[in-house]
Amino acid sequence: MNVFVAGATGVLGRRLVAELSARNHHVVGLARDERGDELVAENGGEPRRGDVLDRESLVEAADGCDVLIHVATAIPTSLKPTDEEWTRNDLVRVEGARNLVAVADEIDAKRLLLQSIVWVARQPDGGRFDEDSPPHPDRVTRSALEAERVVRRGGEEYGFEVGILRCGWFYSADSAHTRQMGEGLLNGEFPILGGGLLGRRDATLSILHVEDAARAFATAAESNESGLWHVTDDEPVTVATLFTAFAERLGAPTPRRIPGWLARPLVGKNSVELLTTSMPTTNDRFRETFDWKPRYRSYREGLDEVVETWDEDGTLTRTPEDSVWSEN
Repeated sequence: MNVFVAGATGVLGRRLVAELSARNHHVVGLARDERGDELVAENGGEPRRGDVLDRESLVEAADGCDVLIHVATAIPTSLKPTDEEWTRNDLVRVEGARNLVAVADEIDAKRLLLQSIVWVARQPDGGRFDEDSPPHPDRVTRSALEAERVVRRGGEEYGFEVGILRCGWFYSADSAHTRQMGEGLLNGEFPILGGGLLGRRDATLSILHVEDAARAFATAAESNESGLWHVTDDEPVTVATLFTAFAERLGAPTPRRIPGWLARPLVGKNSVELLTTSMPTTNDRFRETFDWKPRYRSYREGLDEVVETWDEDGTLTRTPEDSVWSEN
């Protein structure tokens, strides 16, 4: 296939370009500058310049491609993201989706895949949910849900296949948020946020190693299936279990627990809601549809890989007494 990837220079996009290239597909990766060109080429793709917010540049960049994949985001990485930062992410998700729909029609692409997030359908009571559950968007997730609607309408109007992959909470050794968590745990500055007045209520997260997300998108790109799927690992995990297990692997102190409401002035409402409201779901439907299963079946295998990578690349320096975070 000839596959176009918008978001090709991001944490997921780089792995997706490499995965598709390894499967002998011709991959065109969208890049905005020279460094982006290098990242796409390093992973086996053909870099083409453009911007997901510039429709005309996308038409030229995606020319000749059969499958379009939208994994571009602008998720804030600051400690307390501003509304302006989230607005930028909204624009990339939604306007990017509109532009790719128009491009799919103009170049007669056969398939369009969209990255979304499972917690658009997180239930108010924190109970289990699946692809048929009603969505409950908040400030962070409403643009993901709107992007889903955009590509669905586009597929119906123009006749191309649509696949929406709602992914769990991403983590990987090179993810900015994972690195922030690792450094914070080592410094004793990344507490467990609990729900309720005293912070004793643990939220359950559905998570996904980015490498498994890339494999899922590549698998879906090779199929003719249309639909909506949740893509997660096999075992939802509580925030307390995840953070404690991460700290143990790092050789960091056990993270303390604080009520979420107490952290809100420091990290903002959105981050607190993410870590104190449960979102347990499964990958059952995706596994039933495709020949896929997560390589990192749970947080255990995934965190092992993250910490081993940091040990090997020098991010972590181990001494007999402790572990030290080293920027490299």
